Amino acid sequence: MAIKIASSAEIAAKWREFTPGRQRYYEANTPGSASEWESNTSAAQATFQAAVTAGDIGRRFAGGVRRAGAEKFARKVRDVGVGRFGPGVQAAGPDFQSGFDPYASTIASLSLPKKGPRGDSTNIERVRVVATALSAKRLALLGAGG
Repeated sequence: MAIKIASSAEIAAKWREFTPGRQRYYEANTPGSASEWESNTSAAQATFQAAVTAGDIGRRFAGGVRRAGAEKFARKVRDVGVGRFGPGVQAAGPDFQSGFDPYASTIASLSLPKKGPRGDSTNIERVRVVATALSAKRLALLGAGG
């Protein structure tokens, strides 16, 4: 016997109608689950590793991109992202600063080699010094190395 289920259009209409009214529930209950999220997510390291190294992960990734498509990307930017962009940037200000602080300190601590004339290949050494230091800082912050 087949399972009786409403159509996807009916389910989507109900979801659109009732889910926005759950905003207060989301606001009241979600922040309290932050420590549980952190511990469970940290404990999932092996699962994450297995998922991102699966033999067909590239094919799955590309398939997901094709399934979503450029039209959905553009529609979501237009319908959701544009309105959230400014407030999101404002809300992220303190996180941006605290996240960038270690990199700003790293850059400020560097002594660059003398600058050569425009187009001189020795100027690439200045770039290498900055890139190497920032990469090392990123890995250190991730706990992945020096």
